Amino acid sequence: MSSLLDIVQVGDPVLRQRARPLAPADLHRADLVRLIDDMQATMRAAPGVGLAAPQVGHSLQLVVIEDPPSLQARLTPAQLAERQRRPIDLHVLVNPTLTLLGGAGADDVFEAFEGCLSLQGLVMGVTRSLQVRVEALDQHGAEVVLEASGWYARILQHEVDHLHGVLCCDRMDPRTLTTVAQHERLWKLASPAEMRRALETPR
Repeated sequence: MSSLLDIVQVGDPVLRQRARPLAPADLHRADLVRLIDDMQATMRAAPGVGLAAPQVGHSLQLVVIEDPPSLQARLTPAQLAERQRRPIDLHVLVNPTLTLLGGAGADDVFEAFEGCLSLQGLVMGVTRSLQVRVEALDQHGAEVVLEASGWYARILQHEVDHLHGVLCCDRMDPRTLTTVAQHERLWKLASPAEMRRALETPR
């Protein structure tokens, strides 16, 4: 039976370290199999769409990702389309190498509000690439190559950042930083750009 793990919060050194890679043979160890199961259970309970091993105190290049329909139910079809967000089945990535596809033009990136289970209670506007390519191993040690776009690309960038000691607050526009409660109350239907304009308009 899986156990729920404590999620490390910003300020803990493990979140700022470059995680160490795993050998394929490591993935057959009972403790690693258990860690993956526990990470999946912890991500679902949080709930979140991704969880990296450093977030539960293990400096390892390991992430779990899932974006089920239940987490998308609060968004309208228009919001889902705007975010290019579609359901993503549960999967595990080990030693992922991420490549940004496209350039840095307006058509190649997009900004959206982003949260993190290790920055509990906070949301911020972060600009990410629209398309990425990832090469990794799965939990059985098999090679995986995938290309992702939209919200899935955002999740991958967020989680791979964790493996390099980078948090979404390092990439945010600081003027968009808000609490989850304030985001729900004031900015849920707004983009980060709309939030900035509203904040800069005198009352």
